[in-house]
Amino acid sequence: MRTLDLVIIFGYLIGITLFGVWFSGKQETTRDYFLGDRTVPWWAIAASIVATETSTITFISVPGIAFARGGNFQFLQLVVGYMLGRVVISLLFIPSYFRGELLTVYQLLEQRFGVRIKMLAAALFVVMRNIADGIRLLLTAIVLAAVYAAFQPGANNETVIAASIVLLGAVMIVFTYYGGIEAVIWVEVVQLGIYISGALAAAFVLASAIGGGFGGAVSLGEQFGKFSFVDWGFRETSYLFRIPFSEGGFSFSLPFDLTKTFTFWAGLVGGCFLTMSTHGTDQYLVQRYLCTDRPRRAALALLSSGAVVFAQFVGFLFIGVLLFAFYQPYADPGYAQAASATFPFAGGDRVFPDFITKHMPSGLSGLVVAAIFAAALSSSLNAIAATAVNDLYKPFAPRRDDRHYLKVSHWLTLLWGLVQIGVALLVMRKQRSALDQALSIASLINGPVLGVFLVGTFLRRVSEPPALIGMITSITVMLYIFYCTKIAWTWYALIGSLTTFVVAWLAGYAFKAAPAARRDELAPGGAGE
Repeated sequence: MRTLDLVIIFGYLIGITLFGVWFSGKQETTRDYFLGDRTVPWWAIAASIVATETSTITFISVPGIAFARGGNFQFLQLVVGYMLGRVVISLLFIPSYFRGELLTVYQLLEQRFGVRIKMLAAALFVVMRNIADGIRLLLTAIVLAAVYAAFQPGANNETVIAASIVLLGAVMIVFTYYGGIEAVIWVEVVQLGIYISGALAAAFVLASAIGGGFGGAVSLGEQFGKFSFVDWGFRETSYLFRIPFSEGGFSFSLPFDLTKTFTFWAGLVGGCFLTMSTHGTDQYLVQRYLCTDRPRRAALALLSSGAVVFAQFVGFLFIGVLLFAFYQPYADPGYAQAASATFPFAGGDRVFPDFITKHMPSGLSGLVVAAIFAAALSSSLNAIAATAVNDLYKPFAPRRDDRHYLKVSHWLTLLWGLVQIGVALLVMRKQRSALDQALSIASLINGPVLGVFLVGTFLRRVSEPPALIGMITSITVMLYIFYCTKIAWTWYALIGSLTTFVVAWLAGYAFKAAPAARRDELAPGGAGE
């Protein structure tokens, strides 16, 4: 990397910080700060969804999946589930978002069940999102550290990564503190263009540097099974649980392997429920739909983003194959026995940053790194602040004027930014893929929340107490699965949501039915439409 690359990188960071400050003049109310006064066009929201969903974690981790020993395109099975989940959300949830004046999606739960359910769901979102985005911040800091190492090879890597976390976190906080959601969305529109341009530039440079070009990389990929797409996941025994109350114990088995992350059924069904939770009941993405004024425009933004997301995942997996052909790890005698599947790198998240900082031409490497930083600075802080203020703070401080809530929103944006910096510093020594960590955490917590939305939609008789029992039971079950089983995270959202649903349905017979006035609040075509 050269001085020109540093100018591009830091010029971008300074530019978006100033952009956020410029938007501060438009943030006069909490509605402006959290929803952009609901005037954002659908195509900008679609670009924002793509930029949010395919962030730094995608840019860095997905190529590492295809690069790894035994890695292939089976990740796309999960993306097929993502597409199906978008269709379900458009039909099932989006119409209910536009009844009344919502600032967060969890206000729907209060209308349907009561304040306790709303606060529990909101608290789970705040915890999950801070952890997941702290991991994303760490991943971006690794890239910045690689940039610094290109200029100072002898620097202590851990110290540089820690300093990079603090620097990037500070930029993220300042930008979001002043700019609000509208600034975030419009920067994400610009980010998407930089993001795609950077990925295409990297792919072109890689293909040019490989013997035989793109065709040679494809041939090598076929030789090593990189383009395998479908894994049905069947095996003779796949124990879900085992109870040793008699000789040999008792086991319950399924025809497919629940411990494999990327299989056809885990992708189609698990991916569908994961998307229903992240895109349908998670304030981070639902907030973007609320920035437009009509459900049809929100649905159009969500569905059109799906096609772009699928194409991007394909592209980043191809970059992983190109990296495999470029570095040729298979030529090393110790490749087959290496402890790391991403030999000679410690993890898949380190492969693409190494190429960007060491092998791309000056100017282009700066562009790609700027794109990675842009993805990281697609901040969730505004969504977290919206949830914390409206769902967790207001119940304890009601009837205050809007100026007070706007001030609290700014301070909470600062607080959660510091929390994400802390999370990144805590997990920086972990070797697990950042993509795997972030998605497993999201799946762990989003399942119980999705479940209570499904209860409100389909079980109209169920009132607040059984729904609360269902959520608490689901959270307990998911913690057990996370810590005590080897079930893949792609099943978490499905298991969590079904546990909430079934337990709430059964518990509903022990409690009074929900009041008639509340039964249709989450139903498609129900009250208020």
